[in-house]
Amino acid sequence: MPAQITLKVTGGRLTGREFVFAEPETCVIGRAGDCNLPVPDDEWHRTVSRHHCLLDINPPGLRVRDLGSLNGTWLNGTAIGRREPGQTPEQAAGRRFPEHDLQDGDELRVGETVLRVCATAPVLCAHCQREIPEDQVPDASERPRCRACVPTGGGGPGPRPRCVVCGTDVADEVGARPGDAVCAACRADPDRVMRHLLDAGASAFAGYAVERVLGRGGMGAVYLARCGRTGRRVALKVMLPQVAALERAKALFLREISSSMALDHPNIVGVHDHGCWNGVFYFAMDYCAGGDAGGLLKHRDAPLPVGEAVEIILQVLDGLAYAHQAEVKVSDGGGDRDDRGDGRDGGRDGVARGLVHRDLSPHNILLDGGVAKVGDFGLAKAFDAAGLSGYTRTGVTAGKPWFMPRQLVINFKYARPEVDVWAAAACLYYLITRCPPRDFPAGRDPWRIVLEDAPVPVRERDASIPEPVAAVLDRALADRPRIGIGTAAELRRALLDASR
Repeated sequence: MPAQITLKVTGGRLTGREFVFAEPETCVIGRAGDCNLPVPDDEWHRTVSRHHCLLDINPPGLRVRDLGSLNGTWLNGTAIGRREPGQTPEQAAGRRFPEHDLQDGDELRVGETVLRVCATAPVLCAHCQREIPEDQVPDASERPRCRACVPTGGGGPGPRPRCVVCGTDVADEVGARPGDAVCAACRADPDRVMRHLLDAGASAFAGYAVERVLGRGGMGAVYLARCGRTGRRVALKVMLPQVAALERAKALFLREISSSMALDHPNIVGVHDHGCWNGVFYFAMDYCAGGDAGGLLKHRDAPLPVGEAVEIILQVLDGLAYAHQAEVKVSDGGGDRDDRGDGRDGGRDGVARGLVHRDLSPHNILLDGGVAKVGDFGLAKAFDAAGLSGYTRTGVTAGKPWFMPRQLVINFKYARPEVDVWAAAACLYYLITRCPPRDFPAGRDPWRIVLEDAPVPVRERDASIPEPVAAVLDRALADRPRIGIGTAAELRRALLDASR
């Protein structure tokens, strides 16, 4: 049985209802019709705000944050956030309330509705990470083993796993195995891990000779490297899980990413190789010598000319249109996939149509000799689905969701291709103005901004932007109640017409 979170309504007029989450997801509770965990907008629930609180779910983990509600969100009888008496919603929006971790058995109250948290997780063998059947779970063991891994003949428990970077004993961390374990402290410092691994085997990082760093991010780095087998120069992306990487999670992640590897289009960064080496995930991808669109903007220190920016986004839209319609193989377990463009259940070991990127931004639009390519297709989704990202979507380390439509916040799990179309328009907006479509003032909750604030009309940023292009952008960036332009092909046609 996979890890899951069940929210059982134990108080209020909705008593008896249950909400089950078996995959990472964001969830907004409130009276607004777009909330994915709504309460009725009636006289019995007037004390609940339209967007009351936000849940960040990563089974069996769960976090909650109040969104500046009038009457507060209550955890085990204690208020964890609400606006001050007399404050308007706009005034409260300037404050970001803290996140709180919830445990099995905790009670969350929103208005009169009480939800009890039921967090379940399978018992895994400390050695092989296979699930141990309930009738075989040892009565008392911090590191249980399945029957196949129980030592026989007095052989002892075997070597204790140690962090491959600092040597710390990690035997008490779930899933730690000798040879590829990375301790929690080192996972929090990806650059340290990368330096250690490169120093220890700079000429043979999983068979790649590393030449230099191309860029660093929150979970890892990208290096220019040469494949020892083919001699090809590649961009070698390395990523560290934010939680202990169980074997099952590794397998799920590598399986999820295989669909993205099947994408073959000149405007999508090709992935040639992938794997997990010494606890670090790596991907060998097309090397794009021009860097990324965000870096180009920073280097120029000025907005791009409209014509140049539109040409980049037209190529991005070509890549998106292909990915949204491409046939991708669904391997074992594929019936639960939720990143297909058409939202249909592809079944097991079948073929589904289309992938949604979900994380498009100027920094994963790569440039190579006048060609723009979409990078990291499916990477963030696969890391989330495997439970390797920890809490990254709404947490303080997640950054500001500058290029997300509100539909991606309230319905991340079942996101449709239109969210990528919105993000492509947001990237164009950014390239020609150096501003994201929405304002994100310091201290204000960025997720509430996405939920409640409309994008700023682009000519309010720069009145010199041609009116036809501005009209297309403003229409494409509408996301209330629905996204204004639904397909990459439609936005491409509109931009071409506006640019003539």
